[in-house]
Amino acid sequence: MRWIIFIGIYILIDIYAFQAIKTVTKNNWFHIAYVVASLLVLGLLIYALASGQARTSPKMAYIFGIFLAFFVPKLLLIIFMFGEDIVRLFVGLFSKIGGGNESEFYLPSRRKFVSTLALGIAAIPFVGLLYGMIQGKYNYKVLKYALEFEDLPEAFDGFTLTQISDVHSGSFDNAKKVAYAVNLVNEQESDIILFTGDLVNNVANEMTPWKDVFGSLKATKGVYSVLGNHDYGDYVSWNSKEEQAQNLSELKNLQKEMGWDLLLNENRTIEKNGETIKLIGVENWGAGGFKKAGDLEKACEGCREEEFKILMSHDPSHWQEQVKQHPKNIQLTLSGHTHGMQFGIEIPGWFKWSPVKYRYENWAGIYKEFGRYINVNRGFGYLGYPGRVGIWPEVTVITLKKKRESA
Repeated sequence: MRWIIFIGIYILIDIYAFQAIKTVTKNNWFHIAYVVASLLVLGLLIYALASGQARTSPKMAYIFGIFLAFFVPKLLLIIFMFGEDIVRLFVGLFSKIGGGNESEFYLPSRRKFVSTLALGIAAIPFVGLLYGMIQGKYNYKVLKYALEFEDLPEAFDGFTLTQISDVHSGSFDNAKKVAYAVNLVNEQESDIILFTGDLVNNVANEMTPWKDVFGSLKATKGVYSVLGNHDYGDYVSWNSKEEQAQNLSELKNLQKEMGWDLLLNENRTIEKNGETIKLIGVENWGAGGFKKAGDLEKACEGCREEEFKILMSHDPSHWQEQVKQHPKNIQLTLSGHTHGMQFGIEIPGWFKWSPVKYRYENWAGIYKEFGRYINVNRGFGYLGYPGRVGIWPEVTVITLKKKRESA
């Protein structure tokens, strides 16, 4: 029933937005093209809703992306059209009241300038969303940071780590682009590679075609990983809890076969030149309704407060809720999860904005509180909308530096 209501609202928005086209041009071919395109998009939407296919599959994701590319501009159009209609209504009422009792109500016609401006502005998200689907989703960026710590062991001064997150392998549709990105990670030649969760969208076999590619990731100190909320298979229906548990077991085995060391509420000791740091990995822990399988206390067992520690925790809300003031003094946390909403505006080093900032306090890049850091990776893959606009897929390289006392 709710989908029928949604489709009805979509049609009403479509009809209202069409008024801008009619105002700008009287050419019937333009009118026909608009109607045909709108019907095709509506047909695709109905097909997607009725097909029963997984909404995270590449096919369904593209239908959703096409829908967004057409629907979002129409929302912008009706904002302009509605605003102008309010003005027209007041002009008409003023002409009626100001002209005396015998004056007729006169509603001015829509202005071509306003409709042309509205169409021009609406074209921006239309082109942007299409670009994001064609090019943006594989527009990988390597972001590099150098972070200083007073308590970093001397042997780890200059130690480099590469972080990737949110692979979402069930969404991939271009093997060459994915292989390029994995090679890009290896090209960083970091000491260690850390993956912070969401290897798949829903089920373990989404990763099977990509196992060899991601299994080629290599670093001198190893490749480590944790689970994200999507890795548990909580967003699909299973015939039994045993079937879901088997799926999770298969996902864990896949990572082992790839040579990744999956940390499940546990820690590892990383040694270099006789000195050590601790690498901690928790299962997913997210604020609100997200899965809370993470156990930070268990993961930190055997870690001393004075040791230097790096934590992998998929959801950055964990840092806000439990980590940043934890008595174990966790100096650096690595997270993902937000994807930067795959949409926003970012000028590196100067400005960044995405609607997701109103949901997550830490949503992209480096943050520091209480002398402790978190990096929120923007994600390697994509989910839902099959693209990225302004917030590009990311490979993070962090160099740890020993903070020196100034002379």
